[in-house]
Amino acid sequence: MSGGHDAVEVIIAKRDGAELSDSQIDWVVAAYTNGEVADEQMSSLAMAILLNGMNRREIARWTAAMIASGERLDFGDLSWPTADKHSTGGVGDKITLPLAPLVAACGVAVPQLSGRGLGHTGGTLDKLEAIAGWRADVTNAAMWDQLQSVGAVICAAGSELAPADKKLYALRDVTGTVEAIPLIASSIMSKKIAEGTGALVLDVKVGTGAFMKDVDTARELASTMVELGTDAGLHTVALLTDMSTPLGLTAGNAVEVAESVEVLAGGGPADVVELTVALAREMLAGAGRTDVEPADKLADGSAMDVWRSMISAQGGDPDAGLPEARESHVVAAPATGVLTRLDALAVGMAAWRLGAGRARKEDPVQPGAGVVWHARPGDQVTEGSPLFTLLTDDESRFDRALESLDGGFDVEPDGSSYQPSPLLIDRIS
Repeated sequence: MSGGHDAVEVIIAKRDGAELSDSQIDWVVAAYTNGEVADEQMSSLAMAILLNGMNRREIARWTAAMIASGERLDFGDLSWPTADKHSTGGVGDKITLPLAPLVAACGVAVPQLSGRGLGHTGGTLDKLEAIAGWRADVTNAAMWDQLQSVGAVICAAGSELAPADKKLYALRDVTGTVEAIPLIASSIMSKKIAEGTGALVLDVKVGTGAFMKDVDTARELASTMVELGTDAGLHTVALLTDMSTPLGLTAGNAVEVAESVEVLAGGGPADVVELTVALAREMLAGAGRTDVEPADKLADGSAMDVWRSMISAQGGDPDAGLPEARESHVVAAPATGVLTRLDALAVGMAAWRLGAGRARKEDPVQPGAGVVWHARPGDQVTEGSPLFTLLTDDESRFDRALESLDGGFDVEPDGSSYQPSPLLIDRIS
């Protein structure tokens, strides 16, 4: 016991619905990070926070204490303004891949510290590791150099960035406390504020394939994170975007890289392009560059040039062929008509079961595994023609993947029930 506090006192305060004081919060986060507070005590506190919540001051202080547990990066000496994006995760969400080079092509540097996937939402680093030679680990010095010369870096966060978060995140995962909005918001924002970016755009997903299933909780999370960023002096905006249908036409690792390269080449699925450009505009506005139109940089090839430089700078070969799965299985359209629904969770679970994701942090992922769909909701399909292609190195995985897709889509003869849902639901600033 130090600083006049002990873990039990802090747990009981929150259990009984009290507000935690600044000094209680500072003490418990620091003491947990250095091992003075045991895992079972922090689990108990996390559950009390999940059940009783925290107010804006408590969440801001908790976030600051997590940041104080490690180092803070500073890109103030760069000759570029900086902006970053964080997505709360979805299916086929490859947006970071085309977005980082696009924003750099517009004159704003992007220090994108990303993660690996857990569960059915793929991790950006796993996708990029499908590229021969590409390395996720970059030192702080190398990151600075790459930002200065190329304008974009997508890499793993170093262990010195908000170490309290790394420890607490693993604990929440196994204690049923992941859903606590104060803990989600402080987890995301402690890393993003410590990362030292000048502006931040949050892509908060809503729908079956997202962590937040309904608009109200997504809006609460988005507002909490925007407040945290704003209170920390970081220009922060959130977009609520639809994740009831997966993004683009692919979910996996190599297949999503290929789709991202299509977007950078001026093509690609309309929804991926729409979201990439919308987020780019927000990042540029946050960094004070409203004079550039990102869509032009996709059209003229300059975003592709930055992509190639960014991949090469981290040891990757932008011209290398991407890994392909050994086995494939085609699912035919069951009827002729209109695809009226394609459920993001069903597709995400199928991709995960095919080997594109992992169940535990230490599991390997298959770079070639995943799902490709050949129609999007609103499209006409013909009975017997390919609707999905499932990809994996291990054909024993097909049965479980097919079970995931069962009931995950509807084909209707005239499509009269189809209502297109907007991709962009709301903007919170």
